[in-house]
Amino acid sequence: MDFPLEKRLAQQSAPAALRNRAAILDVLSPHLPSGSLVLELASGTGEHALFFADARPDVTFQPTDFDVSARASIDAYAEEAALANLRRALFLDATQPDTWPIERADALLCVNMIHISPWAATVGLIAGAARILPAGGKLMLYGPYLREGVETAPSNRAFDESLRARNPAWGIRRLEEVAALAADAGFSAPEVTEMPANNLTVVFTR
Repeated sequence: MDFPLEKRLAQQSAPAALRNRAAILDVLSPHLPSGSLVLELASGTGEHALFFADARPDVTFQPTDFDVSARASIDAYAEEAALANLRRALFLDATQPDTWPIERADALLCVNMIHISPWAATVGLIAGAARILPAGGKLMLYGPYLREGVETAPSNRAFDESLRARNPAWGIRRLEEVAALAADAGFSAPEVTEMPANNLTVVFTR
């Protein structure tokens, strides 16, 4: 039986997700032992969660998003794929870490949220990660960052300006400020991997 049209219409697509998903998986996969549960914040269209779950059937992925249309897209992809290790999307507000719908995970993944949300979302993200991750758990972030002593690419400078023009509370964050928050919450110094298109994958260990 064909997948219902209304479900297909719910599926959204992000070109950036299709471009970067394989590169992100290459970096993240060694941090995900078999049997892990990964909580993904701000899952967006759901294409990352779908790709990762398909590539790692031994790891369970729990997608979440604040936005109802994003959750509908995630669930439409998950229903069509019917992967046993890809759960239905949950509502999650990163700024409210004490109300998250999951109490424990082995790793927390957040792709391209920090720069398009208020700083309070980053504060909540790290506080929530500290609450639900066990010792040795991984907090894995992907996106653009500013770094001391590293020249910012012109494309990232322009992107930062466009973000702040759309919403003054948004903008590319300084990695040192994110790392300081994480350190205060009990995380290690970040393991940083250069990614395509001037992005970074940043992994903290609980």
